[in-house]
Amino acid sequence: MAERRVTVASVVGLHARPAAQLAKAAAAQPLTVSIRKGDGPTVTAASVLGLMTLGAMHGDEVVLSADGEGAEAVLEELAALVAADSGHE
Repeated sequence: MAERRVTVASVVGLHARPAAQLAKAAAAQPLTVSIRKGDGPTVTAASVLGLMTLGAMHGDEVVLSADGEGAEAVLEELAALVAADSGHE
């Protein structure tokens, strides 16, 4: 299983718009991507509700994970979204 640790850059954390953007991107992937914060529960990254239940705030580290062919590239793409501050326009 491939993993990628990334710091949440969005000033609003993984809430509302950033969560929706990440969930949409994760759902479009050919692999199931999971995400967790610290030792907390692992949720599917394609679920907006799951992402919001993580309580991941600005500056928190989360771990994205996926298994299968192309997992590294998928995680790289999704990690870039988490590391981008897209919480406000």
